[in-house]
Amino acid sequence: MIASPICELLGITYPVFQGGMAWIADGTLAAAVSNGGGLGIIAAGSSSGEHVRAQIHIARSITSRPIGVNIMLMSPHAEEVAKVVAEERVDVVTTGAGNPSKFMGAWHEAGIKVVPVVASVAMAKLMTRQGATALIAEGGESGGHVGELTTMVLVPQVCDATDLPVIAAGGIADGRGVAAAFMLGACGVQMGTRFLSAEECRIHLRYKELILKATDLCTMVTGKRLGHPVRSLRTPFARNYAATEFSGAADEDLEGLATGKFRLAVQEGDFDEGCFLSGQVAAMVKKEQPAADIVKEVMEEAEGVLKGASSWLA
Repeated sequence: MIASPICELLGITYPVFQGGMAWIADGTLAAAVSNGGGLGIIAAGSSSGEHVRAQIHIARSITSRPIGVNIMLMSPHAEEVAKVVAEERVDVVTTGAGNPSKFMGAWHEAGIKVVPVVASVAMAKLMTRQGATALIAEGGESGGHVGELTTMVLVPQVCDATDLPVIAAGGIADGRGVAAAFMLGACGVQMGTRFLSAEECRIHLRYKELILKATDLCTMVTGKRLGHPVRSLRTPFARNYAATEFSGAADEDLEGLATGKFRLAVQEGDFDEGCFLSGQVAAMVKKEQPAADIVKEVMEEAEGVLKGASSWLA
């Protein structure tokens, strides 16, 4: 089995994080991943603190293994959720869409490991100075809110910029991607899109079908004009939003157009009006299976890839 410092640091068996996908990554999915030896992560998204607390309790009723919570710092409930995770003393907090510095002291006092998502070397250096436990370097191939740099470019630069363990994210769905991440200097991976196919992932059936039938060119990025680019499947909504984005429409009209679209995709499977977040690796997701099997499968494949690569050396 691949030995990784992140496993000992967090008390997990495999160096696999499940991404904190808003409206998707609930306590049930997180617990299933954690029971499979990875790190399951509950997505706070724009949810209230009490909703997040309830999901933490659900996860803990299913697993005794470490769990995490992802906090989207753009959320109007971010401060409330930050307090809840400290009260609940979750094992790990991951953060995105902002700078978590003002919360990190309280989280450290609660014994929480803090693992921010970074999309640049500058942010990686700042989070290192602020006392982060590890970093998730996420490339623009990922689904949801994305940065400019690709995983291949970002990960080695972040590894060079910090002594902290680095988790690679974006464009990883199988053991080949895991092996590549290790070669770039990472000590673990985070996968989001691959876990959309987990049996415990309770998205609408239409959403799963779209992922399982996806092609290599199935995603697009919208939202750059407002400074918050998002990668999703090429649906009527995404195409309409892209057209409106460059039509001269007012910013408030664009914001209104996007409101509630994630929920429509996740809960109702509304193909025409929903925003189906997805990474570029959707075409590599071929089957529905238990979350624990996904974790084990990618790690076993990664071992095989790494052993094969070592045989090339003279």
